[in-house]
Amino acid sequence: MNTTFAPTGLADLAGRLRVSPGAPLPLSLRSSRQDWAARLAPGQPVAALPGLVASLFNLCGHAHRLCSSLAIDAAAHGLLSTPPAVDQRLRTETAQEHIRRMGLDWPRLLATDTPGPQAAQAHAALSCCPLLVAAASPTPWPATLAWLQEQLLHMPAATWLRAWQASGADWLLDWSCRHTGWLPALLCAARAVDTGTPLQPAAALRAHADVLDQRSLSAALALQPAFALCPQWHGASAHTGSWTRLNGMDVGLPLSPWALLGSRLAELIRLCQPDASGLSGAGWLSFGALNTGPRQGLAWVEMARGLLVHQVEIDTPLGDAPARVLACRVLAPTDWNFHPQGVVAQHIAELNASEPAATVDRRVRLLMAAFDPCVPFDVAHPLAAAQEVPHA
Repeated sequence: MNTTFAPTGLADLAGRLRVSPGAPLPLSLRSSRQDWAARLAPGQPVAALPGLVASLFNLCGHAHRLCSSLAIDAAAHGLLSTPPAVDQRLRTETAQEHIRRMGLDWPRLLATDTPGPQAAQAHAALSCCPLLVAAASPTPWPATLAWLQEQLLHMPAATWLRAWQASGADWLLDWSCRHTGWLPALLCAARAVDTGTPLQPAAALRAHADVLDQRSLSAALALQPAFALCPQWHGASAHTGSWTRLNGMDVGLPLSPWALLGSRLAELIRLCQPDASGLSGAGWLSFGALNTGPRQGLAWVEMARGLLVHQVEIDTPLGDAPARVLACRVLAPTDWNFHPQGVVAQHIAELNASEPAATVDRRVRLLMAAFDPCVPFDVAHPLAAAQEVPHA
């Protein structure tokens, strides 16, 4: 069954999600996302590919540019200059994305009604964040950690993180209800519309855990048509995000959609702390690349929304002709989390569409804040089955 719907204009070229609360799978979540990288990259000069994918996925273009460069280097080492300081770049750009989503999206998505005073307070906090200012220091992390403690946590970051690791959602609820400030207020209010259904730890995506899994994923991308837009891992849908990192998986905690917000906040704290391999700073996020065949490379990075994978195939040029892209396949976190049979679609299908529309909308917005799609979404409160009409 086709679960996509057509975009309606240039603004929708990136795709949209159509959410139908209470509708059965796979109708609860439909997508108009297109595999633009696979369509537009072949024939392009290899040197242009990182910029092309960054523009196609501009909301998280930094991670796509980095992952593309790593894949090219794995396919044909030395063809392009190797990206410098990958760990620090990934740390900085992921932390910046977390801060922006918390300050720009959460006030819009988690507010009880229209964005209230929390939106203005969040924007004011972002305007003085040391990691976001144009003239950021080469070593912004101590100042950013201090900003985080003052503007978001209202307490020592290390204490917050220890409590989260010990108690998870119980700590998040206690903290958000006890502290004043725009972020605790948003989280406290959003707790009322949490579905309470925990994630399945077995479905946490760890396709980058070892070389055998990476090669298996590479084969699926290369050999299964449309795999990138509707991926499965070990025959089932999977979920990915800040809770599925190789260096520490929060899925050991009973994480409901609301609790995933705490997982993202916990990761921001880890990223702002000093570097420690596998624990914090530039040692927290994982990345890698490998050659998977003649002039073929696979790369992956753990970025703000979850696991990002790029696979490229490069031709062998004749004479002085530039090397060109034969194939480019991109597998983004949104493709996993918003799969038509995936974790978000299941939560949407389980919503009670007979509840007041405002309540249902708040539950949907919480899901979107938690799983963070890289495209816009619309909510279509479903008609009775006999009255339902198909979208063009």
